[in-house]
Amino acid sequence: MRLSYLWIFNLFSGCFNLNLPGLGLVDYCISESEFSVPCKSYVDLYVNRLNSEKTLIPYEYHHFDFCPTDESDSPIENLGQIVFGDRIRPGPYAIDFLKNETCKQACTRRYLGGDLESEKRLTPLMQGISLNYQHNWIVDNLPVAFCYEFYALRRPYCSYTGFPMGYHPESSDDSYPMSARYMKSGFYYPFNHVDLIITYQSGTSEEWDTEFGANLGRIISVKVRPRSINHRDPYNLDCNVNAELLAIPTEPLEQGRKLNITYTYSVTFVRDNSDKWSSRWDYIVDSLPYTKIQWYNILCSLVVVLFLSGMVASIMLRTMHKDIERYNRLDVQQEIFGWVSLHGDVFRPPRYGMLLAVLLGSGIQVFGMALVTFVFAGLGLLSPANRGSLMSCLILSFGFLGTPAGYISARIYKSFGGDQCMISVLLTSTLCPGIVFSLTLAMNAILWIKTSSGAIPISTLFSLLGLWLCGSVPLTLLGAFFGFGKSVLELPVQTNEIPRQIPNKSICMHPISGIVMGGILPFICIYIQLYFALNSIWASQMYDIFGFQFSIFLILVITCSESTILLCYSHLRAEDYRWWWRSFLSSGFTAVYLFGYCCHYFVTKLDVQDVASTILYFGYTLIVVFLFFLMTGTIGFLACLWFIRKVYSHIEVGEKQKISAIYKS
Repeated sequence: MRLSYLWIFNLFSGCFNLNLPGLGLVDYCISESEFSVPCKSYVDLYVNRLNSEKTLIPYEYHHFDFCPTDESDSPIENLGQIVFGDRIRPGPYAIDFLKNETCKQACTRRYLGGDLESEKRLTPLMQGISLNYQHNWIVDNLPVAFCYEFYALRRPYCSYTGFPMGYHPESSDDSYPMSARYMKSGFYYPFNHVDLIITYQSGTSEEWDTEFGANLGRIISVKVRPRSINHRDPYNLDCNVNAELLAIPTEPLEQGRKLNITYTYSVTFVRDNSDKWSSRWDYIVDSLPYTKIQWYNILCSLVVVLFLSGMVASIMLRTMHKDIERYNRLDVQQEIFGWVSLHGDVFRPPRYGMLLAVLLGSGIQVFGMALVTFVFAGLGLLSPANRGSLMSCLILSFGFLGTPAGYISARIYKSFGGDQCMISVLLTSTLCPGIVFSLTLAMNAILWIKTSSGAIPISTLFSLLGLWLCGSVPLTLLGAFFGFGKSVLELPVQTNEIPRQIPNKSICMHPISGIVMGGILPFICIYIQLYFALNSIWASQMYDIFGFQFSIFLILVITCSESTILLCYSHLRAEDYRWWWRSFLSSGFTAVYLFGYCCHYFVTKLDVQDVASTILYFGYTLIVVFLFFLMTGTIGFLACLWFIRKVYSHIEVGEKQKISAIYKS
C-alpha cells in the first residue's frame, strides 16, 4: 500500500513539478527565532549521482567511498528523476548561513595495504578518477558550478555544472586547477578539499534591510573550487593554497602501508545585491555559448521552409490548378495522362495496411507527447530547477495519449477496408510501446549488472508497466472504439476494381530514391540542435532554451509536411499511385540521418572506452530514433493524405467515369 501511494505521489510530482530539495524561494537567517518570517539557519547541501563522458554508467555518491551520508533523510524523487538516474542524498558538509568556515573536517577515510576490504573501497575511487567522474552537488536547488583557473587567463573561470572527483595526468583533461601543473604522472590526486563560495542577496530595497537587517538573505549562486591536499595530521589541518598535494600511487598499496584521506571544506559567504533572485540561473545558462548559433540555425531553417513553401504554393496555385482546369475541359473520348489519370487508383488500399495503421497510431501518440512537452516547457513549467519534470512529462503524456492513437489507427485501418479490428487495436497498444519497453529493459539489465545508479528500480519498472497496461492500453481501446464507430473516411473519387499498370520509371523516380531524399531537408533544419541536445544527455551540459526548441519543432513539422508533399506530387506525375507507405517512409527517413549523426557524435565527441557503455549509448539511441521515425513518418503521411484529398476533390470525375465506361464498352 505504501508503494502505491509513493508511486501516485511520484506521478503527480512529475506533472506539477513538485521537487525536493527547493520547492521555491527560501529565506535564510542566522537565528530562526530572531525573525517573524519563516527562515532557515542552515544551508542544505545535497549530492547527486556521479557521471563521466568516458563511460556512460553513473554511480551513486557512496559508490566511491566518500564521507558517509544519512540516506534516511533523502528527498523523495519524482518519476523522471528515478528513470533518468538521479539519486539525491544529503551531503556530509554542514553549512550554517553567514558562517564562514576555513578548513573544516568532514571525515577521514582510512585504508591499509594488503587488506582486502580497504582495497575494495579504494579501487573504485582510483577508477573514478581515471575515468574523470564528475560530482553533481545541489545547494538551495541550484547546481554547484565548477570554478577553476585557466593557465592563460590567470583568473577563475566558472564552467557548467559538475566538477571532477580527482586528477590523473594520464587520462584527465587540461582544464583543471592551477595545481595540476605540479601533479606528476603515475599518481592519482583525489580532490578531497572544496572551497565553496556562496553568494547571497540580503535585500532588494532599503525598506527590506531596515525591517529584517542584513542577516536575512536568499542564495543567488554557489561555486566550488576543488583541490587536492595531503592532510598528514587530521587534527592539525592545513588548507593553504600551497599545501602539499595528496598523491596516491597507481600501483596497489604496499603490505601494511596506511593511507588516510581527510575530506575538508571551506565556506565563504559573499553578499551581492546586484542580481535578482529570479534570475539566479542566468550565470549558469549564459556561460554556454550557443545563443548566436541557435539564431543562425533558426534563420537557416526558415530559409528552407520558405523555399519549400514557395514550391508547394507554386504547385497548388499554378501547376495543379491548370491541370485540373485542362482535365475538366477534356472530352470523355480524349486520353488523360499524368497525376489526373490516377483518380481511380490513388486511394487503392496499400499492402500491409494494418501495420501502417498501427505505426500511424503510435506516431500520433509520439507527436502529441512531443507537442505537450514543448508547450509545458515553453511556459516555463519544465525548467532545470524542476529536476525530472521533463522526463516525467514525456512518460505521462505518452501514456495518457493512447486515446488519439487508437482513434487514428482505427479510422485509417477501417478506411483500408480491414476487418480484423481487435488485432489492429491490440497491436496499436502493444507493438511500439512494447519495443521501447523491451529495449529499456535490456539497457536496464546492463546497469543492474554494473550496480549503477542509472538502473531503474524494480518497483519503478512495475509502475511504468502498470501505467502502460492499466493506463495507455485501455485508453487506446477507448479511442479505437470511437474510431471504428465513425464512418469510413470520405474519399473524393472512387477506386477502380482493376489496378492501373504503373509505367517504368527512371532511377530518380524510384521509390527508394524518393525515400532517401525525403529526410534530407528536415534533417538539415534540426542538425545544429542535435549537437546541444546530445551534449545535454551524454555530456551533462545545461540546455533549457525551450523557445528555440519549440521553434525548431514547428519548423520540422512544416518541413516534413512540405517535402513529403513535393515528393508525393512528383511520383503522382510519373503515374505512380503507391503513395501510402512512401509518404510515411520518406518523411520517416529523417530518423536514419538522425542515427547517422548520433554515430558521428559517438565517434568524434565521446571518449567511451568500454563495451557496456557502447551498448547503452546505441541502445538508448535506437529508442529515440525509433520514436522520431514514428513521429516524422506520421507527419509526412497526414500531410500527404490532406494534399491528395484536397487536389482530387476538385476533379469532376463522377459523370465522366460513367460515360467513359460506356464508351469503352
